[in-house]
Amino acid sequence: MRHVTVHHLPGDPGTAHAPVTTLLVANRGEIAARIFRTCRTLGIATVAVHSDPDAEALHVREADAAVRLPGATSAETYLRGDLVVKAAVAAGADAVHPGYGFLSESADFARQVADAGLTWIGPPPAAIEAMASKTRAKELMAAAGVPLLAPLDPAAVTSGDLPVIVKAAAGGGGRGMRVVRELDLLQEELTAARAEARAAFGDGEVFVEPYVERGRHVEVQVLADAHGTTWALGTRDCSLQRRHQKVIEEAPAPGLDDALRESLHTAAVRAAEAVGYRGAGTVEFLVAEGGDRAYFLEMNTRLQVEHPVTEAVFGIDLVAEQIRVAEGAALDPRPPRPRGHAVEARLYAEDPAAGWQPQTGPLHLLDVPVGLRLDTGYEGGDAIGVHYDPMIAKVVAHAPTRAEALRRLAHGLERARIHGPVTNRDLLVRSLRHPGFTDPAALETGFYDRHVEALTAPAQDAERHAAVAAALAEAARRSGRFGGAWRNLPSQDQVARYRGRQSRQEYEVRYRTTREGHRADVPCARVVTVTPHRVTLELGGTARHFDITRYGSDVHVDTATGAYALTALPRFPEPRDATVPGSLLAPMPGTVVRVADGLAVGARVVQGQPLVWLEAMKMEHRVTAPASGTLTALHVAPGHQVEVGALLAVVTETTDSTTDATEETPS
Repeated sequence: MRHVTVHHLPGDPGTAHAPVTTLLVANRGEIAARIFRTCRTLGIATVAVHSDPDAEALHVREADAAVRLPGATSAETYLRGDLVVKAAVAAGADAVHPGYGFLSESADFARQVADAGLTWIGPPPAAIEAMASKTRAKELMAAAGVPLLAPLDPAAVTSGDLPVIVKAAAGGGGRGMRVVRELDLLQEELTAARAEARAAFGDGEVFVEPYVERGRHVEVQVLADAHGTTWALGTRDCSLQRRHQKVIEEAPAPGLDDALRESLHTAAVRAAEAVGYRGAGTVEFLVAEGGDRAYFLEMNTRLQVEHPVTEAVFGIDLVAEQIRVAEGAALDPRPPRPRGHAVEARLYAEDPAAGWQPQTGPLHLLDVPVGLRLDTGYEGGDAIGVHYDPMIAKVVAHAPTRAEALRRLAHGLERARIHGPVTNRDLLVRSLRHPGFTDPAALETGFYDRHVEALTAPAQDAERHAAVAAALAEAARRSGRFGGAWRNLPSQDQVARYRGRQSRQEYEVRYRTTREGHRADVPCARVVTVTPHRVTLELGGTARHFDITRYGSDVHVDTATGAYALTALPRFPEPRDATVPGSLLAPMPGTVVRVADGLAVGARVVQGQPLVWLEAMKMEHRVTAPASGTLTALHVAPGHQVEVGALLAVVTETTDSTTDATEETPS
């Protein structure tokens, strides 16, 4: 690990502060709850802030005190630094921790906190400012000798420069980011990226640079104090991303040779030294295919979402270290020695098979096996709404080797009980076992672009068995009789219908209860036992257990090898369930932010043309024309709030048309 002397910028002497006694977290969800957990260990009182939709959120329930920020949107609440500082003063806090996202990389907010006489748990405002703009940060890093990709002038990009990537100069998380492979789309993507960046970060500046195919996203965690010590706490690999947002992260980054690893540590420390850094930060690099070159991407002047993997490997609490550094404590001359390997998976309420569409609704149950770390902002009974990021939790496994950590995490996720909206859990399990991930030589940021179809293919035989178990359990519940067999209850064939909530495959289950027991019309299946909550089927000579939980028409079936979410369907479809051919339906609740220029009834549209843009969960979703034809109805305008399934518009064509199609882009 690297250890260097850091020279502080003028005006930032790094003087000691009084011990923190009450800390306000200027954030929400899992990161606020995670910071509160450390505060309890350190004996520090906690204060939460919350928007109106978050009034009953877990982070509010866990705090010692809470202050309301009136409003629902981020712009009205968590991005209002003036309101957050007033809340801290009113609640008697003497320190503010920004978490990640929102105001965590705002130099102005850091100054507001300091000007109010509060301790800022973060780097000096001057360091934040130096790294806040990726364009200015790259100039600074070039002067410091850190390797980087040269930015391109958008007006001078030619077909020979393609592919290129458009990035927001401020912020991160994939918002305001576009890969451009066709030159005639560059201006359109620049416009969209500027709008998204302005909405997410209040800054519409973007830049263009070459896009490295099959690259790896590798980063270095740094931690610096005010006394001249900087730690480089190893590497993390965050290459598995969707929409330029991380999905699975691990530490240390596998498959790097010692020379490259050491060069990354050196470059990260050099970057921190260049801006007089103090506290926890992350320096991100793009490692080219072959692993022989690395380029500086950006420095995140905050705690990263994926910090738990570094904590597991080094056996430290980075939040506690942030607080100690802010109080003026000195780090040890050398960091702890790393131990083992850690992997983190982000559990999202989203449907990867439907273009990663965010999902909303009640989370009935969240139960992860013992032995895994769970960082979450939700408990069973909470609701996942439309206003914020769709991440439910981060699940982390630590083991002596990478192979063991991957196996432990996949096994635990497979057996987790997650009852509520559709999630990416199955995708995570399959990703952790995919050779394109288990082989470090195959790691690259395009993993999901190449493999998402295979990773989201429905397991129809297993889901059919789950539907059979659900039907038998429901029959037992209704009859009030259950066990190994129902005696003296001869009956006609019964029919139950289910739809896989993620596969969208429909299943018709035929079963009969006889004097000999239960019979289901499924090849190679024998009913062993039935109760309202557990069914055992013998499949191919092996007994398999199915645990069934029902919430209205939603049915969750948990097994040792996977979980299945079903919707119980009426025996005969309701006529009103039919929709007009060519209907564009809202894929989730959200706000209409714009419609296509000039779009009106009578307009001609072409298949795949974006017609309506919805904003939900901090992302922008394009609803596209399902076919070429004429717009015969338009029911929405910018600013309209819509519920899932709402009819947005209708396109009429000469042949049969299909239902809605959507594309998602970060916002």
